[in-house]
Formats: sequence, structure tokens, C-alpha cells
Amino acid sequence: MQALSSLIVDVPGVGRPAAGALAEHGLRTVGDLAGRDWTELQQLHGVGPAAGRRLQAVLTEHGASLVHPPAPQTRGTVLTKGATGTVAKDIVTHATQVDPAQYVAGLDARRSREGAQLLEMFDEVTGERATMWGPSMIGYGEVHYRYATGREGDTFQIGFSPRRAELALYGLQGHPRSEELLGRLGKHRTGVACVWVRSLDVIDTEALAELVAHAWQQDPES
Repeated sequence: MQALSSLIVDVPGVGRPAAGALAEHGLRTVGDLAGRDWTELQQLHGVGPAAGRRLQAVLTEHGASLVHPPAPQTRGTVLTKGATGTVAKDIVTHATQVDPAQYVAGLDARRSREGAQLLEMFDEVTGERATMWGPSMIGYGEVHYRYATGREGDTFQIGFSPRRAELALYGLQGHPRSEELLGRLGKHRTGVACVWVRSLDVIDTEALAELVAHAWQQDPES
């Protein structure tokens, strides 16, 4: 049920206007929506059917639901390798020219050490140069996504963010061996879009390297 504690604003496909409107009414996590009537929520300015469908999908995956939820669409998300430059206007996270190594070096001692370890691991596994995305995410590879709603943008295939409270690991879920490898990882929690780890010291870093390698080898179009 961990994904139910994820912030609505972090759910892929839910725009900031929708997340903001729901937050104004005390609905900040996905779990806050369980049992709420969609016919009432959709009256809020900025909350449209696309956001409702995405949130309902997450709720359904974890045994919960909106009341009178929006009808699902049959079209799915399309992922393709490479950046196209076509990005929804409200998306604010883009690749930057900041040097990831310099960014990591400027963190507090523990996160700087762990960030350097992750940089070395991801560099070795992917054979690619890291790119900063936004102020704190470090990504590898480029992927273009297009949701069923038509909203689309560029992002990275896999990556991480050495945040103060926890390390966020992106792109490692939903692959054929993800659950098996996560089972070997050690203490962690999963969100809608990432795996959270408090410290590299409490997990199996060999299992993590294998998980990163497995995710990197996957074709996003499959």
C-alpha cells in the first residue's frame, strides 16, 4: 500500500493545476482520494478526466478506488527512446548543463559520498555520461513519453537523486526481473515512480547494480 502515501503531485500524468486544486481541499496523497466522489472532485478548477483516470489507476492497483470514478481509456502510455523536444508547456523539469559530479560534491558529507558511489555505479553500468535534470535529479539515457491524454515530454531512462532524507532511484520498476531483484535489495520502499532508500549502507549494492543493469537493458517501447 506504499504508493497510496505518494504525493499526488508526484504521480506521472497528473498536472500541477490538478494537484494544486486537490491540495487546496486537503487531498495531498493518493490515499486521501480513496472513497472520495469523483463527480464532486471533477468540479474543481484544473482537475480534469485525464488526472482522474491516472489517479484511479493508481488507487485500483492498491485495492482502493474513487466513488463514481471516471471511465478508463483503452489507450496507454507510449514510450520511445530518444528526446524529441516536444514537451508539454507545464513541465518544468528539463536537462541542464550542470555537472553532476560538481553537484554531488556540494552535498553534505554522507550524501556526497553516496552520490559519488551511485555516479560510479550508473556510469559503469550504462557506459553513458550523466545529465542533471532539474535541480537535483541525475539521469542516464533519453526517453520520450506520450500519455493517453496527449500530454508528452522528454525525460531520462534511469537515474537517481541523492536527496537529504532518502535516495530516490528512478526507472528501476516494472521490468521482468524488477520484483526479484528488489527482493534482494534490502530495506527500501517503492513509490509511483521511484524506489526510495535511506542509505546505501543498509542495502545490497551488488543487487542494486544488477537491478540498474537490468533496467538499462530494457527497451522502453516494449
